[in-house]
Amino acid sequence: MKSAETRSLSTRAKANLTPGRVNEYAITALRNALHKRNLDIVRNPYWVTLVRTLGWRGVDTILDVGANIGQYGSGIQASGFHGRIISCEPLPDAYAQLEHRAARSPLWTALRTAVGAENGTVEVNVSANSYSSSVLQLTNACLEAAPKSRVVSTVQAPLTTVQDLVATQDITPRRALLKVDTQGYEAAVLDGAGDELKEFAAVQLELSLVALYEGQALFYELDERLRKTGFELFSVESGFCDPTSGRMLQCDGLYIRAE
Repeated sequence: MKSAETRSLSTRAKANLTPGRVNEYAITALRNALHKRNLDIVRNPYWVTLVRTLGWRGVDTILDVGANIGQYGSGIQASGFHGRIISCEPLPDAYAQLEHRAARSPLWTALRTAVGAENGTVEVNVSANSYSSSVLQLTNACLEAAPKSRVVSTVQAPLTTVQDLVATQDITPRRALLKVDTQGYEAAVLDGAGDELKEFAAVQLELSLVALYEGQALFYELDERLRKTGFELFSVESGFCDPTSGRMLQCDGLYIRAE
């Protein structure tokens, strides 16, 4: 039990706490409770910071390549983005959910298509968790870190290019963000952008530090490519980490066109 003197000191200490200090204690207690459940709270959430950056660069359109069920579009709209979103998703089941979400906003267009280096059709490997699905084959590193990424089926999907989307969707690249989250297929998407790539105001890529898909370009290759195209790395957001070692396997890199 605490002594009377200890209780007195504790009481005096609490009485002398400023409102700001009380708030810090409360936040610390909440964060500690969340950490026990593998959760966290942060200042300046990534989505909010991203929207702020897009506004600063005059971006009013997002080309969302690899939209899955619309998580990206929903998140960025909820964080204050009020411009156009063109979302591309090749998987029928995921696209149905994406289309439903996009229908709520007159500025959000959903397209059932894969995006790559050329026009045509492509076979997509469908993962059990959907969002790990890719044109490329999974590696053992991916399966070990995320067993639910295992392939359960394949589907044929239409294939288009960024160049064609710019033309058919009336996108002005200098006022647009090209967001690419295609599970290892990012290099092919950039190939299909052609000369339009260097015109985009910003590019957001999922970047892998470890090969999770056969033949994919890794962080360092894509980073060098974008730098040579006239972009600079602006921010990095932590993504997928190995659940055993804690090693970061993927992150999201935001690149801004250098002026």
